[in-house]
Amino acid sequence: MSTFFAKHNEVERKWYVVDATDLVLGDVATRVAAILRGKHKAIYTPHVDTGDYVIIVNAEKIRVTGNKANQKVYKHYTGYAGGLKEIPYAELLEKHPERILERAIKGMLPKNSLGRQMFKKLNVYAGPDHPHAGQNPEVLEF
Repeated sequence: MSTFFAKHNEVERKWYVVDATDLVLGDVATRVAAILRGKHKAIYTPHVDTGDYVIIVNAEKIRVTGNKANQKVYKHYTGYAGGLKEIPYAELLEKHPERILERAIKGMLPKNSLGRQMFKKLNVYAGPDHPHAGQNPEVLEF
């Protein structure tokens, strides 16, 4: 018996579209991260990108539970002294709603070149329209 390892040129990729209207941020992020990694497939191999493409629409209508809408703060450090930048969830949702989902999903992917390759298969749009109709994406229900 030999162990099966998927080869990157043998992986067949599908396209999925997710409507994020009134869905919880963490639920969407975990499901999408698993699809980007390919964990939903029988041929999943940890060191090969076996995942599928995911399109998320209506990112501006995502919701969070509890009091996170008022308390959650996104932080990043510029590298300079005193360079800590903070932006509240409500402000980020108003200016760039797609970045909320991108950040949540990216944090659930591997922190290496393979994770960066998987993240490129994610497309997030604030509104209901997307330019990927030619790929015939399947609707992913939650």
